[in-house]
Amino acid sequence: MNRLRATARLWILGTLIFLGLLFLDAPGIPAFSLEERVKEFTLENGMRVLFLERHQSPTMALYIRFRVGGIDENIGMTGTAHLLEHMLFKGTKTLGTKDYAEERKILAREDSVNMAMEAEKIKGDKANPEYLKYLQESLKSLQEEHKKYVVKDEIERVYSQNGGVGFNAMTGADTTTYVISLPSNRLELWARVESDRLLNPVLREFYSERDVVLEERRRSIDSQPERILLENFLAVSFIAHPYGRPIIGWPSDVRSLDREATERFFRTFYSPANTVLTIVGDVKAEEALPVLKRYFERIPRQVLPPPLRTVEPPQPGERRLEVLADANPQLIIGFHKPNPPHADDSAMEIIEGLLSSGRTSRFYRRLVEEEKIAAEVSAANGWPGERSPNLFVIFAAPRHPHTAAELEKAVLEELERLKREPVSAEELAKIKNQIQTGFLRQLNSNTKLAYWLSYGQTLFGDWRYLVRRLEAYEKVTPEDIRHAAEKYFTARNRTVASLVRTAEGEKK
Repeated sequence: MNRLRATARLWILGTLIFLGLLFLDAPGIPAFSLEERVKEFTLENGMRVLFLERHQSPTMALYIRFRVGGIDENIGMTGTAHLLEHMLFKGTKTLGTKDYAEERKILAREDSVNMAMEAEKIKGDKANPEYLKYLQESLKSLQEEHKKYVVKDEIERVYSQNGGVGFNAMTGADTTTYVISLPSNRLELWARVESDRLLNPVLREFYSERDVVLEERRRSIDSQPERILLENFLAVSFIAHPYGRPIIGWPSDVRSLDREATERFFRTFYSPANTVLTIVGDVKAEEALPVLKRYFERIPRQVLPPPLRTVEPPQPGERRLEVLADANPQLIIGFHKPNPPHADDSAMEIIEGLLSSGRTSRFYRRLVEEEKIAAEVSAANGWPGERSPNLFVIFAAPRHPHTAAELEKAVLEELERLKREPVSAEELAKIKNQIQTGFLRQLNSNTKLAYWLSYGQTLFGDWRYLVRRLEAYEKVTPEDIRHAAEKYFTARNRTVASLVRTAEGEKK
């Protein structure tokens, strides 16, 4: 017991020291807690703003995160959130165009041709191939004519010329985020550009960009057997909830997306009340806030649609699927579980660490080093998002000549061990320390801090989720781990997906 207390004290002390180092601005200046450092405001239109001052360098990380992702798309419109992310790099009525008045006429004609083309395609076998060919050629001709009005990548060029780095965006199942780091004296430039992107976006080059996304899907999923396996695994794991849909979209949906519906999606979900601005770096909130008000309060308040009501029903039994491909065997095993802030999620996070955190983890020691039946194996808690109940997932690849079936058996034995044998105090303390210090180490930059502050605020309505998550890990006990393993690692709650070599699959 004394040893356990000593270990716990060392772990807490190490965490406090690390937090102190993290928030020091310069030698000799005392550290303050995150609670005291983050300043939060709400603009008149409902947009949330977070500031965290860090004056180590004259730079700032700027995040705009929207509570919208793949799970907010309607059936038949998968891929809309991802394609919209692409489109918002195309510019506005003043950025990215040489003459918007003339450009908009061509864009309207493109939409009309695309509408006619979709109406003909929906006829299936009765569609007129000659008419379709004529419409396709008309669209290509309009796209060529449109090019003379486009200024390619103008927003990126403006940022680059002003010292911007890391200009990017990310679409997930839960959120969509736009990021950049700039010199701290470029705040007003950023506010002007980003508020313009939200007020006056022009979804130019829509149909050619739709083809770009289809090619992206072909390269990143359709030609990658392990990605096909994961896509099918999620589709089988979630039969009701949209977590089962691919973020990039199903091919047939992406091919039929149109500009008007995508603009409606934008106006619906890119609402100020659905938006969090996060600024971390060499900036003073009292000086920056008037600038943000001037530009972002111009965006009108919008009423958000009701939240998603679909709840994944309890799984009535084990689900299995095989994907046949000319590739090495792969294995994915998943179990349904709650999302944070449910206490069981914290226990499952600790279980992830126990099973696959580093070379001393249970999976690595037994399956890779001792028995040598796995080429690789890892666990991941919280797939594919955290807005809704999600999955605890195990990814594994057998080492020749061992089979996926052998590897699955060994993985399940390790899960059963969690139910039978209480985790020792030393092992638990070690994993907690690894998880917390690993997480905190990520925060030693403006960008990572902006990421996590905006994440907590957007998903859970409070950036303090960042702190609470760390506190929740500390409270997990060996009994919590045993209880979570018994509750969720059951055959009834299990989905198993296997990548099988084509020749093997054809013999069955």
